[in-house]
Amino acid sequence: MTNRDKSPKEIRLPVGKLPLRILEDYLKKIPIGDKNVLVGPQIGEDAAVIAFGDQTLIFKTDPITFATNDIAKYLIAVNSNDIATMGGIPRYMLTTLLLPEATATNYLAEDILSGIIEACNEAEITLVGGHTEITYGIDRPITVGFMIGTCPEGKIIKTSGARPGDLILLSKGIPIEALAILAKEMPHPVIGGNIDGKIIQRAKDLIIDPGISVVKEARIALAQGGVTSMHDPTEGGLATGLLEVARASNCGLEVYMEKIPILDLAKVILPKFNMDPLGAIASGALIVCCKKQNAGKILDAWKAASISGAIIGRITQGPDLVLYREGKRMSLPVFERDEIASLFS
Repeated sequence: MTNRDKSPKEIRLPVGKLPLRILEDYLKKIPIGDKNVLVGPQIGEDAAVIAFGDQTLIFKTDPITFATNDIAKYLIAVNSNDIATMGGIPRYMLTTLLLPEATATNYLAEDILSGIIEACNEAEITLVGGHTEITYGIDRPITVGFMIGTCPEGKIIKTSGARPGDLILLSKGIPIEALAILAKEMPHPVIGGNIDGKIIQRAKDLIIDPGISVVKEARIALAQGGVTSMHDPTEGGLATGLLEVARASNCGLEVYMEKIPILDLAKVILPKFNMDPLGAIASGALIVCCKKQNAGKILDAWKAASISGAIIGRITQGPDLVLYREGKRMSLPVFERDEIASLFS
């Protein structure tokens, strides 16, 4: 990096996603001259789409860095989700597994690798290769997935497709992944306290029920028609996911706090860590923007498949990102990093 590439002032970055302003500047510098690149590096677009002969392929990579328990399930789900939100079907998987030097054993390696095979089989994804090593300088296992999906009939759903007048739907509730991570990763005395053990177990089970995969509800939504944009709210939670939809689409939005489905477990567990549910990692929920006339069809189809959902707002001309809370109009909160990241820094 040359001096002219550097910011005027060097800033220490916190744990979590690269700040949006830095990422946006970086992405603008990437030249894309290949006409086969249908979707390249853009804010809000979490996978790349490539025309390859008569096929439309979707490429996705994502690591698992917070979770250690059930790491394989997280790995397959988070990579599959971003392919599904673009209208694709997850097909093939490569994974890199990094084990910490201090605690790596054959049992640990076998447990994680067997879990990845099992999770791929359950999701009907073919594991085609990867890389493994024992690594200096890390204190927990880290996995990185690279997944390839196919796009039926080449119909791509981009995050940037939302348009003014579209309704915003949310499946399941928030923040599923944050609650599961807290229950699984925090020592019992920290998260336990006066919280009933059954509540903690329910939070742990969220990774399975309702689960952190959104592949099923994405396919159902697409089948009803009228979908203009889908997005998977991960790090930074629902608020960041909505921000990314608006930024990518060059639109504004209005959402209503009272309409956002917040899990009952969140109301018990998150206050213990002074966490805002809008800013906590929310894999397992799916943001769908759709034409007004199709919203009811999607919600009915989800309900028929035992998937809950709600209309939480609408896309506007912009540029304001508005949250209505108890009838008061305010700006949608911005989270520079995920609420859960502070526990890992």
